[in-house]
Amino acid sequence: MANKSVYNLVIVGYGGMGSYHGQLIEKVPALEVTGVYDIVDYRMELAGQHGYHAYESMEAVLSDKNVDIVLIATPNDVHKELSIQALRAGKHVICEKPVTINSADLLDIVKVAEETGQTFTVHQNRRWDEDFLIIRDMFEKRAVGDVFHVESRVQGANGIPGDWRQLKAYGGGMLLDWGVHLLDQLLLLTDSKIESVHAQLSTILDTEVDDGFTTTIRFKDGLTAVVEVGTTNYVKLPRWYVKGTEGTAIIQDWDLSGEIVTRNTEVEKVEPKPIQAGRGLTKTMAPPSEESTIRKSIEPIQNPPEEFYVNFLSVIEGSAQSAVPNEQVHRVLVLIETIFEAAEKDAVIHKEF
Repeated sequence: MANKSVYNLVIVGYGGMGSYHGQLIEKVPALEVTGVYDIVDYRMELAGQHGYHAYESMEAVLSDKNVDIVLIATPNDVHKELSIQALRAGKHVICEKPVTINSADLLDIVKVAEETGQTFTVHQNRRWDEDFLIIRDMFEKRAVGDVFHVESRVQGANGIPGDWRQLKAYGGGMLLDWGVHLLDQLLLLTDSKIESVHAQLSTILDTEVDDGFTTTIRFKDGLTAVVEVGTTNYVKLPRWYVKGTEGTAIIQDWDLSGEIVTRNTEVEKVEPKPIQAGRGLTKTMAPPSEESTIRKSIEPIQNPPEEFYVNFLSVIEGSAQSAVPNEQVHRVLVLIETIFEAAEKDAVIHKEF
């Protein structure tokens, strides 16, 4: 496909994420949403109200030679089938996360993409979340020294959405829904391989899928991580908590509230004074003195990476590498499978990958 001034894109699956993609793509001059296909009639009517052409079938989408890109935002269980159909029809493909319910299915899609020469990528959009970019910058710049422990959480009290996300056959559950984001972010923070995984799935809401999970992951370089998703939390824990050899950082939420507290190397260590703690005294748990620490607020990230859709178009035109390499997506899926295994066996899974 020769480079074009504008690429035509069709959204397959016009639910919450499909319509959200439409809003985002409107801001990209070189992309135009020219149509929508969904098996639900009222969503097709809604697409028409938004000015999009409503295709009568998936076959109609794939046979339209004017369509350059197919964006798949359907329930998870049909991602593989639709992606392969679109690739074989000569379309580039953007697929919503989780790209597939298991890691082997992704490899099947990638094989077809290689055979057809088409571009296939996954919309791991939370690689662009500012809170994550700030944490990654802390790692790279050693803002709290060498990081040896990180905690990443997303919590709420609204339960699982009352749709296909509650059904196992469709790839529902919070590990596949939100976990895929947090685990993807975590694996971008270190080059080290994973050494072991332990996990517990939450089933408080009595659905057939997990309504949350907690996993502890140890990397070969010594970094430990706790990743947690909850849908029954009326009081939330911080979004990020990071411990390093020279300090600690916390980001409370997506509003970027939080702080970085580091050791002040310009003053000698001040012996802490004992404090009254409940019915006893403690010096070990006393806070460090003000003069021995430096406190900084969380600052917005400078020079954020190239936006997802812009990068995707650059990949199509051969001028850039994908911001979401398929091999990284595959590793996240392998980690998710390992978490399921660890939870089922209630055991620490020792596995290097």
